[in-house]
Amino acid sequence: MSFTSRIAPRRRTLVAAGTAVVLAVTLAACGSSKDSDSSMPGMDHGAHPSASSSSPSASASGMDHGHGSTSGMDHGGMDHAGMGDGLADTKDGYKLTSTATELPAGKDSAYSFQITGPDGKPVTAFAVDQTKRMHFYAVRADLTGFQHLHPSMTDDGTWTAALTALQPGTWRTYASFTPDDGPGKGKDFVLSRTVTVPGAAEKTPLPQATTSTEVDGYTVTVKGVLMAGMAHPATVSISKDGEPVTDLQPYLDTYAHLTAFHEGDQAFAHLHPETKVTGDHGGPDLSFQAMLPKPGNWRMFLQFQTGGKLHTAALTLSVS
Repeated sequence: MSFTSRIAPRRRTLVAAGTAVVLAVTLAACGSSKDSDSSMPGMDHGAHPSASSSSPSASASGMDHGHGSTSGMDHGGMDHAGMGDGLADTKDGYKLTSTATELPAGKDSAYSFQITGPDGKPVTAFAVDQTKRMHFYAVRADLTGFQHLHPSMTDDGTWTAALTALQPGTWRTYASFTPDDGPGKGKDFVLSRTVTVPGAAEKTPLPQATTSTEVDGYTVTVKGVLMAGMAHPATVSISKDGEPVTDLQPYLDTYAHLTAFHEGDQAFAHLHPETKVTGDHGGPDLSFQAMLPKPGNWRMFLQFQTGGKLHTAALTLSVS
């Protein structure tokens, strides 16, 4: 299941675990956009206890342009099928580099990194994807403490992500980007590295697979059966107090942003709907066909926005 919000500037195919993941999403109904990350309630290893808490995203000073809506634009020629599973720090000559091997526990911290190209030089030209030139994620090894950020970049190609407080353990940081120059121009990449947060780490068991979860008074329900390597139709419905929600606002130029991580290896999948955003009238149903290539449990983080507030729902889905 899945559907994230990288919609506007391009229509994408989902790739996870090294296999192309085909995602064709059509929102059954229409329905703000706020740069932020989210940590999950009950499993929050970041600074904010609520799933709706979000760190202000840092706009790239002089670099992070393209915040306007680009819904419906088709960036043909961009390669979305070779993104990979996001578990390596190097792909096709592009490398995620950082001097940070540890981050402090229990307080906000800055994670700085660069993307170097096949020539070994820092990349400074990035295409706008879902209104951003860089999407950054941090997830603990037990798939808790999810954060989604949009870091800032300096002229020398150094990105800085403002992470909220992290709990002890091993964390994986992911950089999702598309070069706008060089041999990788128009090709999507997800690269990652691990970082240690020192201290006594307590593993949080992965919640059992379910088809429904609640966040901030909203109920998110998934209908459909997912099987590895096979495309299946599914519907995600959002309701509140038993009533269908029809006021979803565009977040990053779409009505839902969903990121998935595979239990055990933390393989990355970025899923998103392809639909034309027409205003603050999204929901209640999000219909799509999804194919996840790897069986097992996937932890899904669905981000959607209502009334200017970002909500992040998390649930475990089993793929057979």
